[in-house]
Amino acid sequence: MKAILKFLKEDRKISSVMIILLISSFIFIIDQLSKLYVVHFLDLSNRLSITVITGFIYFKMAWNEGINFGLFANNSDIMRITLVIISVLICIGIFFWAIKQKSFFLLICASAIIGGALGNVIDRIIYGAVADFLNITCCGLYNPYSFNIADISIFLGVIGIIFFPTEKNQNKKS
Repeated sequence: MKAILKFLKEDRKISSVMIILLISSFIFIIDQLSKLYVVHFLDLSNRLSITVITGFIYFKMAWNEGINFGLFANNSDIMRITLVIISVLICIGIFFWAIKQKSFFLLICASAIIGGALGNVIDRIIYGAVADFLNITCCGLYNPYSFNIADISIFLGVIGIIFFPTEKNQNKKS
């Protein structure tokens, strides 16, 4: 019986790894396919702007050489390589943190961050910058910033980890 329990515990780690790999891969693929479609097939890199839903959703091409909102952008290879290395190291850290978690929700959140971050890493390697194209405007307010599927994924993953309690935290509150 002890051998079976030990096997199941080891199998759970494999399951956590598989969950992370599957969800991260799915997000990565969706992100890259959306960029391929919008940037190349719709030719947004040359057209620069396409109205999707007037007054609400636009595709506006933006090549982000920095991090959020273009912070640290300076068009240097050293900065690009530094951002790639930092992103990969963060992904590795989140991966090892996530496989120790008992919450399926935290696995999903960590996977979202990893998949999104790796999508942006590939952009930096291929294009030298992250391809941002989604722009949402509402209520007559102008939004100058564009983002992508990877950015949404990273944002939702971080929000989930920070603001939503895990099973362990819920038990402590009771």
